[in-house]
Amino acid sequence: MRNALEALPLQFRVLFRQFLLRVIDLESLSAQADVPRFLGQFASILVLISLVGALGLLMSGGSPLARSEDYIAFVWRGEQALISGTMLVVGLVTVISWDATFPDRRDVMVLCPLPLLPRTILFAKLAASAALIGLAILTLNFATGIAWPLYIGAHHESAWGFFQSFAAYWFTLIVSGAFLFCSVLSVQGFAALLLPRRIFLGFSAFLQIAAFGLVLGVYFLQPTITSVAAMTAPDNGWVLACSPSFWFFALFNELNGSLPSPLDWLAARAWAGLFLVVSGAISSMFLCYFRTMKKTVEEPDLIPGARGWHWSPQFGDSLQTAIVLFSMRSLVRSREHRLASGFYLAVICSIALSWVHTEFSSAGPIPLSAEFMTSTVVMISFAVFGLRSVFSLPISLSANWMLRTTQVRPSEEYVAAVRRTLLVLAVVPAWLISALLSLSFRPFQQVAGHLLLLALLGWIFVELSLIGFYKVPFTCSYLPGKLHVQVVFWCFLLLLVIFGMVTAEYEMPALSDPVRTVIALMVLAATGLSLWIYNRHRAKSAVLYFEELSPQEIISLGLVWLTPSTANNGTTSAAGKLPPRKV
Repeated sequence: MRNALEALPLQFRVLFRQFLLRVIDLESLSAQADVPRFLGQFASILVLISLVGALGLLMSGGSPLARSEDYIAFVWRGEQALISGTMLVVGLVTVISWDATFPDRRDVMVLCPLPLLPRTILFAKLAASAALIGLAILTLNFATGIAWPLYIGAHHESAWGFFQSFAAYWFTLIVSGAFLFCSVLSVQGFAALLLPRRIFLGFSAFLQIAAFGLVLGVYFLQPTITSVAAMTAPDNGWVLACSPSFWFFALFNELNGSLPSPLDWLAARAWAGLFLVVSGAISSMFLCYFRTMKKTVEEPDLIPGARGWHWSPQFGDSLQTAIVLFSMRSLVRSREHRLASGFYLAVICSIALSWVHTEFSSAGPIPLSAEFMTSTVVMISFAVFGLRSVFSLPISLSANWMLRTTQVRPSEEYVAAVRRTLLVLAVVPAWLISALLSLSFRPFQQVAGHLLLLALLGWIFVELSLIGFYKVPFTCSYLPGKLHVQVVFWCFLLLLVIFGMVTAEYEMPALSDPVRTVIALMVLAATGLSLWIYNRHRAKSAVLYFEELSPQEIISLGLVWLTPSTANNGTTSAAGKLPPRKV
């Protein structure tokens, strides 16, 4: 393997290493800007998921007879779960590394003056992005990729059943990941070719958000079909025709020799779709690299403001409106901020879509449960603390100096504007999603009480996140690697789930009694008011800061003073030994 890599051109190998470290943003995601460490953490999590899946398969007990209805239902359910889960991870990785395959201004300005061919840059970027996708597929199926073919191969008609199932399994996962990756590249490439550069910069942000929602929506909303009769039912025809996970499910069974003949059209659709997206990705990428690379120097990474009259919503006074709109545009127009906030948005969308699927599958009203309360508390807490962590990532130095030189109001007004930003961009959207999800729950009195409690919790979370935060969002320069998105993400996911479960345990009996509900509302309102008074009092004497400075560290050199007498015999007396000198 090492000899094969050394046989590649030196320029390609150097570019591949650099682009691989830049597939995931160095500054916003990695601890201390250490991408190999971040990729190792990412791979270890996927390996753990794979081991849990393989262990669950081994603990499932004895398998039913081959070709029986129970066996087919169990196998088809597992195959659809594994294929759709792999496509979900590949889709999220592809969407997170949205612009990694296309050249940016830094690539053009640094690499174009060098004696490099455009195709060398193209192949190096494609190889780096494909390596990350391959790492995700390999680690997510590290254990299940062996356990599942063993389970299926034991019931195969051929003596080589395991090898056939093993090859079919891994080939299907690789081509399904390639399908999603090439689909995103095709959409991005043709949009960059057909649209002017300025319009494409704005449209690309909405494409990324739409692709993110589409990947999550398909995974959580599509049904699981476990019988031939259900597969051939007319009501499910449109689901099978529109869902790529069912196409590759049929492709796997075709390669494994277990696909019923009425479903041959699904496997054919998988081959046709794969051919179309691979052809589209190759053509669009070549055209982009040879026609649009020079245009990237002419336009900045952020979209220039539109000229002419335009209307903007009001969110309070002029300062509050300016900071809220600045934060909204930073999240939409900046790739780094969309990338960082996408981690927290993934949790919120996943929880919401899972409850949408539950409500669609229920025949009537659903009684209010502790699980729903826990989910809504986790959603609103993730929205607040996730947005608060993204605030530390600056957008540009121009915004830093502009707001620093125009600071003519007291500090408490800037803190109030940051509070308004968190309420508008985090609490209100999460609360509205929770309110829409609660329409199918009964009784209405308990649902209304829970929504009031949820709004007060969101206010309390905002006040907690403002303690010690005396700067304007996205304007304070920071030290590389301080955001720690992956650490904050998993810590919050664990701690807030526990907090949501404890809150639901106390909230559920309180909602059944109007008096206890009023008392709980008064306690939360008093807590929020106390935190608000505390933050307002501290903000009056606070000073806004716009620069993150590294702490000054005192390093001890451990120097020892030796006298001539002790230097000769190699020993040091207690009187001749001086304390270490600090510099």
